[in-house]
Amino acid sequence: MKINFKYFKNAMIDNVACQGVPCFSPKRIAWRPRFPYRANPSVWFHSNYFIDRNSHCSKRNAHLDEFDLEDDEEGGMSPEEIAQRIRQDTEDIVFQEDPPDHKMGFVAIIGRPNAGKSSLMNQILGEQLSIVTEKAQTTRHKVLGIWSEPSHQVVFLDTPGIITNQRDELEERMMNAVTQAIKDADVLIAIVDVTDRPEQALDMIQPGDDWSGPLMAVVLNKMDIMDPNELEDILTWYTDHCKASAVIPVSAQTGENVERVQEWVLENIPTGSSLYPKDILAEASERFFVSEIIRKHVFLQYRQELPYQVTVQVTQFKQRPAPQKTFIHAQVIVEKERHVKLLVGAKGSAIKQLSSASRSDIEDFLQLPVYLDLSVKVVPKWRSDDKQLGRLGYV
Repeated sequence: MKINFKYFKNAMIDNVACQGVPCFSPKRIAWRPRFPYRANPSVWFHSNYFIDRNSHCSKRNAHLDEFDLEDDEEGGMSPEEIAQRIRQDTEDIVFQEDPPDHKMGFVAIIGRPNAGKSSLMNQILGEQLSIVTEKAQTTRHKVLGIWSEPSHQVVFLDTPGIITNQRDELEERMMNAVTQAIKDADVLIAIVDVTDRPEQALDMIQPGDDWSGPLMAVVLNKMDIMDPNELEDILTWYTDHCKASAVIPVSAQTGENVERVQEWVLENIPTGSSLYPKDILAEASERFFVSEIIRKHVFLQYRQELPYQVTVQVTQFKQRPAPQKTFIHAQVIVEKERHVKLLVGAKGSAIKQLSSASRSDIEDFLQLPVYLDLSVKVVPKWRSDDKQLGRLGYV
């Protein structure tokens, strides 16, 4: 018999408070280490409950303000009994001992907009964690993707495309995320689109003479659509002019040569213990990924500048017992009243199309039937409003 802890509204470990986030996906994408995420690898916060490396959870170190037990209809379980049931329910997901010489490291993926950063991380992980569209600057957040095998664990930091001239507070925060990812990384991967003025990209990614940061590899992406002779010339030019440790041509779309990037990463990250359970793919909550899926379809469906003035916030996420569907309500946030008409369309046709396409991807991602309810909200100048950006998750 399994316990289904739907949420703990507020929880605290070692005097660090965290807000519980619902987690219903069988993919286990919502484990979170105690923040900051590299500070204390011995204590972990699942989006449903806390658990440390020995599966300890007790009244002493976990204060549970609100919970819902699927199989405790009469209630009355003591904190000690709850802790015991947690241990029983999590025996299959607690940490296993790493082998000698186990490798663990953080890898920041940087580059210009639309170079293929998200595609590379998705290809390595085998999951569509970061949204990908043909439009530049689709990625706005630093997205963590975790590649684990018995011999290693690699945390990839997919970052927004580098912008030299930021136009608003949102873009400034996006570039701060890039800077922080570089500081957190053990090694860097700089992606260059070989079909888009590849030589000009060097100035943006070339380490300075006084660089003392992480080792870097340059990945020349989109080799599958480049003439082999031209690709060879670009490879030679980068090898001669770039200070990178390695220059590797790949196709992030097809996966061609991506194994060479993986080999380079494993050769250069340090040894260390796993910081996440081995079957965890990402650090963020389902709410985050659902909002990103909806935003992806905004980019795919709408043209011109509208997608860049839109963000998405999931306001409700309720799992219902079968045969009912999981209920999700999300607000599509825009800056101007005229954007509402564009999003909704004639007789609601456009937003119905957006909801249908988004729901299909969300159900595939969560492996759950979903009822998706979308609404549109106007928040004037949200991209330049420091408080609104913080509330919307742009930290």
